[in-house]
Amino acid sequence: MQVETAPKKIINEKTARLKKVARRTLIYIILIGFAIVNAYPIVWMIMNSFKSGQDFALNPFGLPTEWVWTNYIEAWFTANINTYFFNSVFVGVAAVLLTVLFGALASYFLARFKFRGQKVLYAFFILGLLVPIHATLVPMFILMQKINLIDTHLALIFPYIAFNLSITIFLLTSFMKSFPKEIEESAVMDGAGVFRIFWSIILPMTRPVLATAIIINFINNWNEFSFALVLINDDALRTLPLGLANFAGQHSTNYTAQMAALTIVLVPTIMFYLLMEKQIVQGMTQGAVKG
Repeated sequence: MQVETAPKKIINEKTARLKKVARRTLIYIILIGFAIVNAYPIVWMIMNSFKSGQDFALNPFGLPTEWVWTNYIEAWFTANINTYFFNSVFVGVAAVLLTVLFGALASYFLARFKFRGQKVLYAFFILGLLVPIHATLVPMFILMQKINLIDTHLALIFPYIAFNLSITIFLLTSFMKSFPKEIEESAVMDGAGVFRIFWSIILPMTRPVLATAIIINFINNWNEFSFALVLINDDALRTLPLGLANFAGQHSTNYTAQMAALTIVLVPTIMFYLLMEKQIVQGMTQGAVKG
């Protein structure tokens, strides 16, 4: 009996192993294909940023026949990157820090405390996700004009905070609700107050979703164009998306220099995303170990 079942057992193990290898291979093929589809536009943009205008017009999908490095020099001065870059970093980082701070505090009280009107207040914040941002441009301009904030960094920081607060609270509240109550009860027994629990226990535990919120907020602020166009008239205070619009002339557009400028602008975004992506993985790993 054992002699007859042994070959079958070996065959079954080999079949299971082959199925596992085939499944893993299929997953890798799908992921590699997905990565190629998403990476190709970036590679295409970088490749064309080294072409001349004529080369781009004749062969937009091939390698450059001559590598034109001066496109980056032209892009730097045309887009005024040395000034606009600092403005984008300052406005984007300031808005992200304040949004995450206010959003984390609001999420903490909405997720961990019971009070009258809690659901109504949470629904009020979530309702902000349904507000079309561009429909508020005119009221926002009138408001900023009345409080004398036109042509200031605060004219962009305040709207960025307001419109990113809803998604931040939505993400953090949903994550904080999953924490067991025993964590706070043990901290209270040790004499910790509400804000001590928030800073020392709750906030570190939210690192995975906190990194996600930071990435979303930063990318939204970094690429925002409409508010910067309407609320900022001073050239010294403009952000990078406005600088990229300088390549479009009345009759023609310098596409190769524009792609060079886009490549320069893209580098900080990718670096920031990779940095925060690592924090997401670390936070999820630590959370799994603690669980």
